[in-house]
Order: sequence, then C-alpha cells, then structure tokens
Amino acid sequence: MSELLIASLKQGDHFAMEQIFNLYWEAIFDAAFKKIGDENVAQDITQEIFISLWENREQVIISGGLAAYLHGAVKFKVINHFRNTTVKDGHKAELATLMNQQYADSADDLLILKDAQQKVEEALMQLPERMRLVVTMSRKQEKSIKEIASELNVSVQTVKNQITSAMKLLKKSLS
Repeated sequence: MSELLIASLKQGDHFAMEQIFNLYWEAIFDAAFKKIGDENVAQDITQEIFISLWENREQVIISGGLAAYLHGAVKFKVINHFRNTTVKDGHKAELATLMNQQYADSADDLLILKDAQQKVEEALMQLPERMRLVVTMSRKQEKSIKEIASELNVSVQTVKNQITSAMKLLKKSLS
C-alpha cells in the first residue's frame, strides 16, 4: 500500500498526501516529541516534514519504506533544531558578553546598538518574503548556500542572487 501512496503522491495526488498524513502524523509527532520534549517544537517539526514531503514529492527518493523515510526526516530535523538552537544561544551569549564588556558604562552606546539592531530588523522585514527567508537562513541560521538551495528547492545561483540583491537593498535602506 505504501508504494501505491508514494506513486500517487509523486503524481501530485492530494488524497494520497492526506492519507500519508493521517497514517503517519501521530507517529512522527511522537518521535519528534520524544527527542525534543517540547510539544510546540515537535508540532513544527512534524508540519515541516509533511510540507517538505509535499513540496519535494516529485524528486523525493523513498527507499526502505515511507515510515523509515519519515523517521529519518525527524532525526534530521531534530539535529538541525538543536544545531540552530545551539548556534543562536552561542551568538546571544557572545553578543551579551560583548555588550556587557564594551558598553557597561555607556547607556547611550547601548541604546544606539539596540536602535541599530531594530533598524536592521525593520529593513529585513521590508524585503520580499522569499528574499528575507534566504537572508535569514544564510545570516541568522548560518546555513550554507548549498543547504539553502536544497531546502528551498532552487539553484545555488538563485540563492546567491537573492543574497546579493538583499544586501544591496539592506545597504540602501540603512544608509
């Protein structure tokens, strides 16, 4: 039955996707929840897995069964989650240390830094959605151009073009 669902999915059959979701959602959520321990994050991971399956249905290669594929996706997403969380926490700690060392005696400098950070965030929000996603993945999540291209199912050159265009727009907006 799994092979028939996969074949139907690859042909863009929404009903097949719905059946896959109904059959595997709970098991995938449970696997993510056991590894993460946070219900909201586990739900996000589960949703991302099924969205990615649908978006990449034509290219996806499933060997060893659908359940094995989906559980492998959980493992990959959980590792990415912990890696990204660790990187973010590290950057926050470094920034806090830097701010405390350099600006402890200067409230004005701290306000200027926070204002600059806010302006950068506002400028990012002005970017087109897809471009903002690429920049966020590149700069905040520290993903490589190849990783971004793979996740978004676009060419490496498209990612490079998006980043270049975004940097030009950000410089213009912030100058």
